[in-house]
Amino acid sequence: MENNDSTYDRNAEVKAFDESKSGVRGLIESGVTKIPRMFINPDQKFDINISTNDSNLSVPIIDLKDIHNNINRVEIISQVKDACKKWGFFQVINHGISVDVLDEMIDGIRRFHEQDVEVRKKIYTRDFIKKKIIYYSNSTLYKDKFALWRDTVGCSMAPDPPKPEELPQVFRDIMIEYSKKLMELGSTILELLSEALGLDPSYIKEMMCPESLFIQGHYSPPSPQPELTMGTTKHTDSSFITIVLQNHLGGLQVLHQNQWVTVPPVHGALVVNIGDLLQLITNDKFVSVYHRVVSSDKGIRISLANFFSNSDSSKVLGPIKELLSEENPPIYREISIAEFMAHHFNKGHDGNSILEPFKL
Repeated sequence: MENNDSTYDRNAEVKAFDESKSGVRGLIESGVTKIPRMFINPDQKFDINISTNDSNLSVPIIDLKDIHNNINRVEIISQVKDACKKWGFFQVINHGISVDVLDEMIDGIRRFHEQDVEVRKKIYTRDFIKKKIIYYSNSTLYKDKFALWRDTVGCSMAPDPPKPEELPQVFRDIMIEYSKKLMELGSTILELLSEALGLDPSYIKEMMCPESLFIQGHYSPPSPQPELTMGTTKHTDSSFITIVLQNHLGGLQVLHQNQWVTVPPVHGALVVNIGDLLQLITNDKFVSVYHRVVSSDKGIRISLANFFSNSDSSKVLGPIKELLSEENPPIYREISIAEFMAHHFNKGHDGNSILEPFKL
């Protein structure tokens, strides 16, 4: 694999890849038949342990139908609480967003990434702070030891969404509709999480005010050597919650009881996972767990990761006082969103929890 080749200049390869502004899709378009070396992680252990038959090792699926019926709601809250404590992940069905909207959103992301490369290049950027719409490959490309086999288009859709004409035309209309529906669902999920903690339904939403929604549309073309690279390496999310829409190819895995368990794609379902900020404010009652995406040579993987957080960088967060006691003292110190996010961006994809430095 030539990893001991002293003449190899990884920085030059990364720079050339980035300056091409064409992403992983551009590599496929150029006809590559082998993974470029910058994507290879020789230390990656592909211990893909998939457990689908054992019901104890299946990510919970929660039906939100008739959620406003008091009897149903009590049962749903119980299921959410159990899933958050044991898994940090669950899928939701009958969530109020039609399958047509979800399918069209996935197709919109595909259309964007499969546009002519010259069109894509126009919005390629590494300015993740000022730009509301960004197209890039690997957010921490220059920090990480190896690159991920995926490209991303990102849109900040709340609290200050872009003007419609600023959105790429290939997904403009569906992105506006999808994000509106998603905000409604996010609000419902946050209410359920608050109630699962024994708090007022609006408690977490008020902590997140002003609520932000950042949508990432990931695109991973078929990998010529899927065993050598990852779609996403082991990580946790920095958000309060993340809602994920994945296409039929799947590939998402969650680390549970020291095993990688696949989150199977269920048509019309959405995946919900707890983020680091929610783990912090719940004082570890709800856990933000490691997850990853494995590469495939079977087709194109498209997913949308929808991050719900707080857009006020000066906001200070710490464990919710109502959840603390002598038996349950605070695990984390209070931190600002700005400090938290600065650490998140500086650490890159190193496989470690974002929360470690903030423990008391």
